[in-house]
Amino acid sequence: MASPSPQWVNTPVLLEALSRYEQGRLPRSMQLWLQAVLELDQPVRGPLRPHC
Repeated sequence: MASPSPQWVNTPVLLEALSRYEQGRLPRSMQLWLQAVLELDQPVRGPLRPHC
């Protein structure tokens, strides 16, 4: 049985996860969670967000 899709994601948590993902400091389980939430096919090799 597939796990349920998230209905919402806490924005500060997601932004912190993105930051750590980009820096390579995110545990593997959280990397997989972030990839699933953002529907990423493979690990990102650069920033996910544009830097202003």
